[in-house]
Amino acid sequence: MVLPLSSLLASLALLGLASARPAQATVYQLATSDDAVVGEDQSVQTVYEDTLYDLARKFSLGSEEVIRVNPGVDPWIPGADKTVIIPGRHILPPGPREGIIVNLPEHRLYYYPKPQRGQPRQVITYPVSIGKMDWHTPIGVTHVIGKEKNPVWFPPESVRKEHAAAGDPLPARVPSGPDNPLGLFAMRLAAGNGTYMIHGTNNPIAVGLAVTHGCIRMYPEDVALLFPMIPVGMPVRIINEPVKVAWVDGELLLEAHPPVDAEGQSFEPNVDQFAELLRAAVGDSTVAIHWDYAREVLQKADGVLATVGLEADMSALNTDSATAVQ
Repeated sequence: MVLPLSSLLASLALLGLASARPAQATVYQLATSDDAVVGEDQSVQTVYEDTLYDLARKFSLGSEEVIRVNPGVDPWIPGADKTVIIPGRHILPPGPREGIIVNLPEHRLYYYPKPQRGQPRQVITYPVSIGKMDWHTPIGVTHVIGKEKNPVWFPPESVRKEHAAAGDPLPARVPSGPDNPLGLFAMRLAAGNGTYMIHGTNNPIAVGLAVTHGCIRMYPEDVALLFPMIPVGMPVRIINEPVKVAWVDGELLLEAHPPVDAEGQSFEPNVDQFAELLRAAVGDSTVAIHWDYAREVLQKADGVLATVGLEADMSALNTDSATAVQ
C-alpha cells in the first residue's frame, strides 16, 4: 500500500553531488543480490576546451543525459570554470539480471557477465543510441546470432531511398573504415524475419539519441570492450521502463526518463500516468511518499535519482494524518 505522508517527508535530505574526480568506470561490483543502485553523481569544473559532448563521452554518458541536467549551459561552448553535473547513478533495470538488457527510455545498455566462482557479480553499463521515427528498436527478448569485426555495411534498399530523398545517396556497399556507420565491431540480433545490430559508430556525438535505423549504437571504445565478452547466443532483452525505483537503507529512490513512443521518440511525460507507474513499481510495500516532490521529479524526467519516500513504521502511523492507497 502507498501512504501519502507529505508532512513526514518534508524535511528529507536530498542526495548531493560528489566533488570532481577522475572519470568513473562502467564496471560495477554487486556485493549482494539486493544491490539496486550503481555509480555516483558528480560535479566537474570545465576547462575552456570542454564541450558537454566531450564530457558525456568521458564519463560514459549519452550527450542528452548531460545536456538535460545542465539547462542554460551551452553544450558547445560552456566556457571555463563552469560547474557541470555528471549524472552517473543508475537504478538497475527490473527483471532477470542476465545477459544484455537495453532500456530504451534511458538509452542505456546493461550487461551482466556470468559470475566467476567465488567472485562477486558484476554489471557493466554503457550509453547507446536507439531507433528513430519509423525505424524503432523492437521491444522483447532476442539473442546474438552473429559477430563481425571490421564489418562491411550493405545499406538496405529502404535506407538508400531515404538518403537519396534527402540528397545524400549511399553506395550499395560501404567498406570497413572511418566512413562506415557500423564502426569496427557489430553484433547481429534476431528480429522476426530480419536482423538488427549492436554496433559502433563513426558519429559518436550522437550516442544517446534516437537516431539509428533500429540498431543499438555505442561509442567506439565501449563496443570494443563489450564485443569480446559477448558469445553468440547471448540473450538480449529490450525493455521500455521510463520509471525505475529502488529501496536503499529504507529510502525510496526514483529515477525517471522521458518516455519513448512506439517509434522510439521521446515525448513529454504525463505526470498522472507516471505517478501510476510509480505506484505499480512500489507494489505492496508500505511507504510514505512525498507526492508533491515525486511529481516534480517525474515531470523533470532528467534521469537524476531522487529520494521521494521512506519505509513507513506502521506502529507509529497516526490514522488521522495518513490513509492507505491501494
